[in-house]
Amino acid sequence: MSLYDIPLRTLTGEPTSLADYSGKAVLLVNVASKCGLTPQYAGLERLQQTYGEKGFTVLGVPCNQFAGQEPGNAEEIQTFCSATYGVTFPLLEKVEVNGEHRHPLYTELTQVADAEGEAGDIQWNFEKFLTNSRGEVVGRFRPRTEPDAPELIAAIEAQLPA
Repeated sequence: MSLYDIPLRTLTGEPTSLADYSGKAVLLVNVASKCGLTPQYAGLERLQQTYGEKGFTVLGVPCNQFAGQEPGNAEEIQTFCSATYGVTFPLLEKVEVNGEHRHPLYTELTQVADAEGEAGDIQWNFEKFLTNSRGEVVGRFRPRTEPDAPELIAAIEAQLPA
């Protein structure tokens, strides 16, 4: 199955899919507002500002599965992200990324191995998946990989459309 074929919804409930981002490199990140890693929003927004005009977008995917760290509704999540971190990148609806009710997007993403060769469940909030301009996953970065990490920046720059 292509990631482009998986139906998604925006944070406001509108239908969308990764096909809407065809031609762009996309960094998919499961996000949370009340996590020790939440300050990564600032770095993710810097990536959006730096590379957004060059065929790239961050795509935030709220998830409340890790210690209940994303308890808000759509409006609360949007307000928090924009007011606290100035987030301009798109956010999808809150989903489950692990377990029996895992969203189909994450069924596909969790099959991808990280740099150490490990696939499987999402470890925590702010795990990152980079897709190329054809919607193929080209990198998986675990939660503690900061948005400004050299290996993530290099991977993004390598995937920017020519």
